[in-house]
Amino acid sequence: MSKPGRIALRGHTVRLRFTVLYTAVFLGSAVALLALTNLLVGANDTQVAPGQTPAAQQSSLAAAQQRIHSLETQLSETQAAQSSRLLMGSLVALAVMAAVSVLLGNAVASRVLRPLRTITAATRRISAENLHERLAVPGPADEVKNLADTIDGLLERLEASFTAQRRFVANASHELRTPLATMRASVDVALAKPNPAPPQTVTLANRLRTQLDRVDRLLEGLLVLARAQHGELADRTPLSLGNLVTQALTARAADIAAKNLTVEDSGLDKSAWTQGSLTLLSRMADNVTDNAIVHNQNSGWIRVATTADGATVRLTVETGGPVLNSEHVARLGRPFQRLADRTGPGTGSGLGLSIVAAIVGAHDGRLDLHPRREGGLCVTISLPVAATPEGGAA
Repeated sequence: MSKPGRIALRGHTVRLRFTVLYTAVFLGSAVALLALTNLLVGANDTQVAPGQTPAAQQSSLAAAQQRIHSLETQLSETQAAQSSRLLMGSLVALAVMAAVSVLLGNAVASRVLRPLRTITAATRRISAENLHERLAVPGPADEVKNLADTIDGLLERLEASFTAQRRFVANASHELRTPLATMRASVDVALAKPNPAPPQTVTLANRLRTQLDRVDRLLEGLLVLARAQHGELADRTPLSLGNLVTQALTARAADIAAKNLTVEDSGLDKSAWTQGSLTLLSRMADNVTDNAIVHNQNSGWIRVATTADGATVRLTVETGGPVLNSEHVARLGRPFQRLADRTGPGTGSGLGLSIVAAIVGAHDGRLDLHPRREGGLCVTISLPVAATPEGGAA
């Protein structure tokens, strides 16, 4: 759409097109009316041809004819002046009608498009959080009413689909985690028997544990991704991005030390506050930290910073490494996307940054991924700023 509240059609608004159409109709009617008036006035401007007069009366009528001729000349001049005044009046009336036609055309176009503007505004207000709302446009069963009813039907189907997905997200945790827990318990029981298990059994059990842990992490990632995409943010609270990142780095101190990574966190501003779900934003900070650690080279570095700029707070995480392809990096925000030219093991689920993208989107933010010119990746998260609460606790 070219402007909010207007319906665009081939680069021009429908209201503008209707205004031009109605102006042309009104102005054309005025031109036809004035032309008809001038035609009728011209048709009445006739002269009576003189009849044949006997020779005996010509001398006596000479003076009268001269007088009549003089009066006809005056009448012709008067009619010419009247015609000129009529033409000028018609031109002025035409100019006035042109202005009036534009105003009337715009008013009529606005009145005709008012139901469409109402439908557009109501449709924009409806999101995943209020799919239960309907347009419910009143009026006769015309084209506009049919359009509104069609949109209401679409919203009803979307609501049913979202409800089914939310129900699945609520039940999937119990339904899918139970078999995993049973399998893990069976492996533990088999290894806990009094008689020592054969080495092959121990090796197989360790492999099964590893795979079960991987499936459990994948399941948890899918559930978090689904929750973030559905925008379930009932637990909104003011949070400090700097505190969230500090907690994530502290919890992963062993992993950072194992790869001998250098962390530059002098740019962490604890006063960069935003508002959102503590669970989801903590997961966001954990995922970007894990991504910076796992996909990093040994003895590499990580630079983290949080800043507040007007109405936006930003979290920036930079890492070193090989030069990455910008087109490939742009796909990292999608589920199950990995880059073959990144460092680190390829055992991840491919959901880390896609979960970050969903969480950021659910908080009305923006995720920017771009490769560094010197090599490595830069992750920038922009979120709406929130006022610092009393006490300043995260």
